[in-house]
Amino acid sequence: MLSERPQILIVEDSSSVRRLIEVSLRSLDADLHEAADGFEAVERISELKPDVVVLDIGLPGLDGWEVLSRLRADAATDAARVLVLTAHAEPEVAAQAAAATADHFMTKPFNPTVLREAVERLLGHE
Repeated sequence: MLSERPQILIVEDSSSVRRLIEVSLRSLDADLHEAADGFEAVERISELKPDVVVLDIGLPGLDGWEVLSRLRADAATDAARVLVLTAHAEPEVAAQAAAATADHFMTKPFNPTVLREAVERLLGHE
C-alpha cells in the first residue's frame, strides 16, 4: 500500500547536490525518492506518481525538459507539481521553465531553507 504521506522525487545527477536537496527537505512530512538521470526519472515518476518533483535540467539520458514534457503528457502524472532547479540562471531559462508548465523555478546554488519553503508551498502547506 502506498503511503498517505506526500511523495517527493528528487531528480539530480550530482550525488552531492542530490544529498543536499534531501537534507534540505528531510524535515517535511513526506517520503523522499531519488533519480540520477532522465530515464530513471521517467520510470520513477510513472511508478510513484509523486506530488512534487524537484527537477534538474542538465541530466544524462533525457534532459529535464523532456522529463517534464513526458510527465505533463501522462494523465496519471500531469498533476504533479514541478520545481525546476538548475545552474542555468539566464532569464530565458526561467521563461522556458514557465512555458514548459513548471510550477516553480530556482537556480543553484540554492538556499536550503528557501528550497524547503518552496516545496512546502507546492505541497499546499502554506
